[in-house]
Amino acid sequence: MNTAVRAGYKLTEVGVIPEDWDISPIGDIFTVTAGGDFDSCCSSLVQDERFLCPIYSIALSSQGLYGYCEYAEHAANSITVTARGLVGSASFRNHKYTAIGRVLVLRPHEESDGRFFAEFINERIAFAVESTGVPQLTAPQISSYKLLVPPLPEQRAIATALSDVDALLIKLDQLIAKKRDIKQAAMQQLLTGQTRLPGFSGAWEVKRLGDVAAIDPENLDSNTAANYEFNYISLEDIDHGILCGFSEEVFFSAPSRARRKLRNGDILISTVRPSLQSHLHFKINAPNWVCSTGFAVVRCRTGVSESVYVFQHLFAESVSRQIETLLTGSNYPAINSGDVRALEIPIPSIPEQSAIATILSDMDTELAALQTRRDKTQALKQGMMQELLTGNIRLP
Repeated sequence: MNTAVRAGYKLTEVGVIPEDWDISPIGDIFTVTAGGDFDSCCSSLVQDERFLCPIYSIALSSQGLYGYCEYAEHAANSITVTARGLVGSASFRNHKYTAIGRVLVLRPHEESDGRFFAEFINERIAFAVESTGVPQLTAPQISSYKLLVPPLPEQRAIATALSDVDALLIKLDQLIAKKRDIKQAAMQQLLTGQTRLPGFSGAWEVKRLGDVAAIDPENLDSNTAANYEFNYISLEDIDHGILCGFSEEVFFSAPSRARRKLRNGDILISTVRPSLQSHLHFKINAPNWVCSTGFAVVRCRTGVSESVYVFQHLFAESVSRQIETLLTGSNYPAINSGDVRALEIPIPSIPEQSAIATILSDMDTELAALQTRRDKTQALKQGMMQELLTGNIRLP
């Protein structure tokens, strides 16, 4: 059966690609060598980047940076590929460097844009490495994998477009990190009373959670109707204050941990591995929600404690220290509802709690918006790679 191919494209072994693109094995485009042993390739290892010759190994730190040495063995504009463990991660190197350990170095035979080929390897090649132990990728193995090869000007155009998106992602990451640091500092000041908001005065009291809120106030019991349907939140459904998902359950077949009933405004404190801070402020005004007994449910008392204020304390240093003390010496990283009742936080008046909660919630909203923007930018890059690295969309 004939396959229709649009004008300017051709049908190949890897599918339809532009007519002026080629297909070549990695070994035909690059000289592939393995990183050497440290003792033989570098006279001294230092951590001072004034030596300006980085050493790359498998990902021991950022982008595989191992340290620095006095001279380089590999030229700029080549590619390193992780060849042990999580094999196949390619990084373009625009500077001279040395490679050691299980790293493969791809040095181009002729002028090319290594940024394009590093992106292509990461996005389009799935290395099938057979190993009974730690997966390893060798120079002969990687040399046989095939790359799409656009003309050099198009390589550069594609690489520049993707690099521009990467630069935006880096800026967003930096901004998110800065905003998180600002919020952490604000929490330290506002949640401890070190800084008071205008219009508020008076002493604060340190109280236990059990004195200002009900702990695990409602639970499903054995008399629950077998056909009772509910939405269930497990420990895996929460990530640092974010509800990532839930499941629909019927009581007779639900997990045995599905017991704690929820109401709008409840706080879920993870009692299993609490240092991961998989806590949640439940803000769904609907019936028939249940969470795992791996959480302690905190329900603030009206006129005594404000739920957003209390929730913010779960990520503050003082509560983290209390939880860490409870976990010290334990064989299993968990606390219980009694421990949650005993956690202490400083309590101002309700109006001051609400004012502090509003400021910190506004910061959370700003952070969430930035994270959403970052996620959309990452998705944009993913879509760009799908279209540009295959030639489906051509750049002028």
